[in-house]
Amino acid sequence: MKYCEKCLQVDTRPGTKFDNKGVCPACNYFETLKDVDWGERRKELDGIVAFGKANAHSGYDCIIGVSGGKDSTRQAFFVKDVLKMNPLLVSLSYPPEQITQRGVDNVANMISHGFDCITINPGPEVWKKLMRKGFFEYTNWAKSTELALFSSVPRLAIAYQIPLIWWGENSALQLGDLNVMGKSGSDGNNLRKMNTLGGGDITWLLNEEIKKQDILQYNYPSEKEMEDANLRITFLGYFWKDWSLVDNGNFAALRGLDIRNEPPSAIGDPLGITSLDEDWVGMNQMIKYLKFGFGRISDYVNEDIRLGRITRQEAIELTKKYDGACGPKYIKSFCDYIGITETDFWEKVDRSVNKDLFERDAMGNWAPKFEVGIGL
Repeated sequence: MKYCEKCLQVDTRPGTKFDNKGVCPACNYFETLKDVDWGERRKELDGIVAFGKANAHSGYDCIIGVSGGKDSTRQAFFVKDVLKMNPLLVSLSYPPEQITQRGVDNVANMISHGFDCITINPGPEVWKKLMRKGFFEYTNWAKSTELALFSSVPRLAIAYQIPLIWWGENSALQLGDLNVMGKSGSDGNNLRKMNTLGGGDITWLLNEEIKKQDILQYNYPSEKEMEDANLRITFLGYFWKDWSLVDNGNFAALRGLDIRNEPPSAIGDPLGITSLDEDWVGMNQMIKYLKFGFGRISDYVNEDIRLGRITRQEAIELTKKYDGACGPKYIKSFCDYIGITETDFWEKVDRSVNKDLFERDAMGNWAPKFEVGIGL
């Protein structure tokens, strides 16, 4: 395990590859921004807007997947007020046992600002079964739900004949998941190759109980379906100088976003601006930390290091303090939801811990073998 020489990105992140100087792709991309001709990028953006308007057949010229959170709120305002487009918002909603009141209120806040929004609610019983299956087969309850999250928007775009999808950040450039890289920095049509989607394969979801007709919302459109629909996915963050967790959070909070008011030790988020619509993603971030050696706080501090907001040493201290943090009440509520005991939960998680990176301490807790900022 190695850390980037500039930030705290680790080479255990799926899909990343450091250069021969030990620098991660995201830091290398950030350096290129100093030489970007933003006027040229705006011309490229204007061309994409023109494509959306020229190929619209339903009255909506673009579509944005939203959770009501910081990124989708900022995107929606930019598309409507700056690009002068008529977006349709699409929200994949969690079941009642999972969604938070905060999440409901944040989507309602977006609608109150004058946006049309369609909410998609996959069948809750299949949803729960697939969450349980994802947890026990991959120690990742979100493996199925993220399939639905990513698939719902292009499926609806095809059905409504909306030619253009705006997506947020290009994770190939801004996080280092190189699998996603398309023909250009703005091209999002390779999203199917990201680690989350794994090529869009859904066969692992099927069994005697769950048939193909039960999981239509989890099925990412094929390349042919997207080509036939002339569908274009574009990373909007590629065109902004100030796309970041903090900037997006500030923008959205000033327009009614309801954020978390909990200690970072319980949610692994010092600002309370992520995963607002449900409480279990933070738990999955804890599991990711035990698998790969990085969690939610890493993405925060890496951005802040690049932007000069904090030093690498300050970032190391925050990472040591909060990476992998998760309040026990969230683990209990998740276990209650999928019908397991907390003992069952920890037995499964313990078997998935990367033993090259972690070992038991004197109290029986998992402690890193690596030193943050240095590695193994």
